[in-house]
Amino acid sequence: MATIELASKYASLVDEKFTTESKSDLLTNQDYDWIGVKTVRIYKVSTSEMNDYDRDLEGKYGGKSYYGEVKTLDATTQEMTLSRDRSFTFVIDRLDDEETGDALGAAKALERQLREVAIPEFDEYTLNKICTEAGIKPKAKALTVDNIATEILTATNALDNKEVPEAGRILVVTPDTYFLMKQSKDIVMNTEVGSDMRIKGVISSLDGMQVLKVPASRLPKNFGFMVVHPVATVCPRKLNDYKIHDNPPGINGFLVEGRLCYDAFILDNKKDAIYYQPMTVSTSA
Repeated sequence: MATIELASKYASLVDEKFTTESKSDLLTNQDYDWIGVKTVRIYKVSTSEMNDYDRDLEGKYGGKSYYGEVKTLDATTQEMTLSRDRSFTFVIDRLDDEETGDALGAAKALERQLREVAIPEFDEYTLNKICTEAGIKPKAKALTVDNIATEILTATNALDNKEVPEAGRILVVTPDTYFLMKQSKDIVMNTEVGSDMRIKGVISSLDGMQVLKVPASRLPKNFGFMVVHPVATVCPRKLNDYKIHDNPPGINGFLVEGRLCYDAFILDNKKDAIYYQPMTVSTSA
């Protein structure tokens, strides 16, 4: 029985599919290394307050100095452990493969599995995690043609006050919310977007933000819109062990197996870089 390792043979295909098909890829980062480990701990160190320099203080006693009261900085950790260990398997009958002109071939089958099953599940998990743990989450409200512009401005204003970097922000909308935006007389969008970004779901830009349209099926129920900076969400992916077994026992054909290990973590000290606005009812004109 021959076993073909897809991890090396189709590595570029797998990476490309996640980059082009995933709607959450632009909203996250992979700044931390999970190679060889399952858990990463991030230190969160506190800061010291500013003081008036005291030139009249005599000596340095009782934990005080000319610079102010001496205090120890707090150092806590955020522990991130990968929890998503997913897999799939299917059989390609040898006769079916031949009679369909290789339409069921391993590479095509893997591409289809990623596009239609694995990536949508990955997006749904990641996007729900971002929404659930958003640092700024106002109460649900109805979104209309008349208020959609104001609500988006409110979101950017909130991020400005939290000193979230302006460059790199992304406005996430459903097709229904985008429909409202197109009808609003107060919103003017720049639709000149490169083809590479359109592949990833970016359809325009607004107020310096890329506008990313995501299918409602990958988002929480009653999702309105979200303004996100990718600095807030770490999304490690471990894609490994893709195999085709040629004529395994009991099967005349190919047994395909795959495994995906991934997760999404919102950094405690960066969660305010996510503004999530849920809605109370379906959007309407």
